[in-house]
Amino acid sequence: NGAALIANRIVDQALAQAGARRYHYALLATLEEYGPASQAALGRRTGIDRSDVVAAVNELAAQGLLERAPDPDDRRRNIITITPAGRKRLADLDRLLAAAQDAYLAPLSPADRRTLTDLLTRLVEHHA
Repeated sequence: NGAALIANRIVDQALAQAGARRYHYALLATLEEYGPASQAALGRRTGIDRSDVVAAVNELAAQGLLERAPDPDDRRRNIITITPAGRKRLADLDRLLAAAQDAYLAPLSPADRRTLTDLLTRLVEHHA
């Protein structure tokens, strides 16, 4: 679908300008919404392949945006937690993505935007 390709390109460009990737955003947003989680749980919640989760967690940990700590219930597993710096980074990325969404939807009036959102919501709810 052409609309989806354009939207993906706009999102990827916005994230790239901030030195981030889609996986980074997805992991930070998931940790913020659901709280600390194992890498396996993050993979399930985000739909990101396990090896990609590990790589992205390593990158985000190196930047101080999340922390890894052994799970007290299973020392073989790490629990991942977003840091205050990670929350700030997520807020910055949210602002960038909101601006990208506004750019993408620029040709639509506010009423058309609401209609589009309503229609897409109905589709997602039906197929969920």
